[in-house]
Amino acid sequence: MITIHDVEVKDIDNKIINMNVYKGKTLLIVNVASACGFTPQYQGLQELYDKYKDKDFEILAFPCNQFGAQESGSNEEIALFCESNYQVSFKLFDKVEVNGENAAPLFKILTKAYPGILGTKNVKWNFTKFLINKNGEVVDRFGSTTTPQMIESALKEIL
Repeated sequence: MITIHDVEVKDIDNKIINMNVYKGKTLLIVNVASACGFTPQYQGLQELYDKYKDKDFEILAFPCNQFGAQESGSNEEIALFCESNYQVSFKLFDKVEVNGENAAPLFKILTKAYPGILGTKNVKWNFTKFLINKNGEVVDRFGSTTTPQMIESALKEIL
């Protein structure tokens, strides 16, 4: 069975990253967008990261333009936006698709492992969050309206 640790992704600088570098870490994987009503969640994500990064916790943010074309910028523009507006220091990745035929392999694994409401595998909108334990297992999925602060208790349970 293929796990998240078996796939490769590209970071925001287009460097290939093998997800096995995150073995033994707790992860929050999020599809993000710069022009979304939920974009201010970057601040809460950064606060969560700052609070728990010393406990083998990583946030992996994957820009996506599939929802209302709310992430139309280049990787350079996305990185600059995140740094200048939210001082993001967690890992940003190359823009991906999270749904459909061209969905990134990582998101195919995530959505299959933890379907959404009514069993739907599709990500419904920007800032959907997947919580992954140290064994690489998807233990929870949170919709866009679930803020990073609302996730903290679930995160503390598995750290």
